[in-house]
Amino acid sequence: MEGANAKAHTLRSRILETEAQLKRLKEELAQVEVSGKAHTGHDSSAKENPVAQGTGQKWPLSAEEYKRYGRQMIVPSIGILGQLRLKSSSVLIIGAGGLGCPAAAYIAGAGVGKIGLVDGDTVEVSNLHRQILHSTCTVGMRKVDSAICFLKSINPNATYVAHPWHISPENAQEIVGGYDLVLDCTDNPASRYLISDACVLLSKILISASALRTDGQLIVLNSPPLPPGNVAGGPCYRCVFPKPPPAESVLTCGEGGILGPVVGVMGVLQAVETIEIIVQGKITPPDSTQIVASPTNMVLYSALGTPPFRSVRLRPRRPDCFACSPDATLRLESLKGGSLDYALFCGLMPAVNILRPDERIEARDYAQIQKNGDMHLLVDVREKVQFDICHIEGSINVPFSTFKGGNQESRIHKPDWLPQSLPPEAPIYLVCRLGNDSQVVARILKDAGLTSGGARWIGDIKDGLKAWKDQVDGHWPEY
Repeated sequence: MEGANAKAHTLRSRILETEAQLKRLKEELAQVEVSGKAHTGHDSSAKENPVAQGTGQKWPLSAEEYKRYGRQMIVPSIGILGQLRLKSSSVLIIGAGGLGCPAAAYIAGAGVGKIGLVDGDTVEVSNLHRQILHSTCTVGMRKVDSAICFLKSINPNATYVAHPWHISPENAQEIVGGYDLVLDCTDNPASRYLISDACVLLSKILISASALRTDGQLIVLNSPPLPPGNVAGGPCYRCVFPKPPPAESVLTCGEGGILGPVVGVMGVLQAVETIEIIVQGKITPPDSTQIVASPTNMVLYSALGTPPFRSVRLRPRRPDCFACSPDATLRLESLKGGSLDYALFCGLMPAVNILRPDERIEARDYAQIQKNGDMHLLVDVREKVQFDICHIEGSINVPFSTFKGGNQESRIHKPDWLPQSLPPEAPIYLVCRLGNDSQVVARILKDAGLTSGGARWIGDIKDGLKAWKDQVDGHWPEY
């Protein structure tokens, strides 16, 4: 009996609380309607909610939507007007991976009316520790389809559009032009420059984020989205990074690793910025002549840092920016015509092909050498954290970074890792994950004169540990 009384008391409290919330919403709606009529002569809430026009519906949202978004609408900075703006807006998310998944989940849950997803990849098992819209059941499925399936379960009210291909100069205008706001959730410099250029040319605010290992960064670019040459407009990606980083210094999540919650934090922050920009009506400036340039900040996050968040003030638009300055030469025609080679600009190169065929060995052939017990040395040039995960028996670990650091000369010409007992004619084999870094190191060692005047063979295992799994040990752990 006491349990029933307690439950009844709880229910009555919840009813009173809900009624109070509904009363506040009605009062806020009345104020919005009165204000809209006073300034425009008609119902402003209906203008921001075309769906309700001509339907005879008393309220601008459906009963289900009031329930769904109620806890959000009672936030003072959002209210009914902010919710209507979310419903009438459209957001493009480029990349349905570690950043795009959490961003899309919260943007869909917030009630954005149209959400587009761009990604040409399929779901892999290695994605699942961080890409929360995908699951074991959707491995092999297109990422955009897997993501939309999950998003519909969160909020079936939105319109979802799948773009199952990668963003390119040829399709950027058509895709980006159909949305109010853009999120860059990609993981490579070429895409970031392309997306930023498209947003400048099409006057779209861009929310860009990145994450690697335990660190991340977030920038809101081209906000406000004013035409090139207007100094009150927000800086673009080229303003912040006029030159791309050296291609050899760029690591992907597959190469450098990523902690799932870190990329999740950055994706959630992208969603927060998206919602804030939309509810404040910042998507399209009302009058560019009255806009005053506001400072742009870059948010830096480090899971291991103290404090974990830092904010860096950025400069306004660069006066010599290729994309958004008064003398900008970027044009939609050059973008769509394919005359801009972003891969070339970023220094992206095809797979490493440094060694001759006779300087490389198949994994199966090396396995036979190992089985025969022939004298040799196998050097694994992956970083120690990867070497500890798995390595071929008998190999020694000399990380690739050893050959790029300040002590490079001493480590090459006087290598302390080279066993004194190894005969001068004994071959040295290099191995890495995919057969790229091993070629570089092999060439460095040969150029350093470790071939003993030509008596010693130095080369690598072609295609690295991937080939070892394919040709020698099918149970080798793939990471």
